[in-house]
Amino acid sequence: MAWLQKRPQVALPINYYTVGQNTVLLLVGLGNPGTKYDNTRHNIGFACIDAFVDKYDEMSEWVGKRDLKCLMSTGRIGENQVIAIKPTTYMNLSGEAVSLVMSFYKLQLAHIAVVHDELDIDFGYIRTRLGGSAAGHNGIKSITDHIGEDYARIRIGIGPKRPAQIDSADFVLQPFNDTEKRQLDNLKQEVTAIISEFVYAKTISQETRTFIV
Repeated sequence: MAWLQKRPQVALPINYYTVGQNTVLLLVGLGNPGTKYDNTRHNIGFACIDAFVDKYDEMSEWVGKRDLKCLMSTGRIGENQVIAIKPTTYMNLSGEAVSLVMSFYKLQLAHIAVVHDELDIDFGYIRTRLGGSAAGHNGIKSITDHIGEDYARIRIGIGPKRPAQIDSADFVLQPFNDTEKRQLDNLKQEVTAIISEFVYAKTISQETRTFIV
């Protein structure tokens, strides 16, 4: 695979440097609110944005923002102001929260990154890109309908469906299996590294990474 990068060192700290003007960046983790959805495949976006916030002491505790329809954490990392959110609208209406936050803070579309599950990508792989179709993901469709499509995507593979005949909506709401659970720490570390790269570079490249070691 041309874009594949294997990163066995995901647990190691990475040093970044940034120069230039202060920028406000929005990081969005997708999922469904409520404890019954915790640890399900569809909520891996929530889990990864939690891991990013936990890594940086500069980021605040999560605070409910009812008027913006999200939970929010903010902080300054390097020279950039970072806003992380978890929409409380349920997945299919995620665009409402993103649009409200974008409008309130007067953010640029290019400075938004969304972390989400992707059924069409096998577990073990993370693909990044700028823009593109929703690929059947209702959360991404909602965001694109509200703000346009040219925002960064961090797409976390949760496929393939097993058994193949299971309804996709049922599969994504299941917890990860035992084999997958053993790799979740590596997954979250790798996504945290990708988000960190976005924060410092203020852009994202198209590539595929694997976190299984």
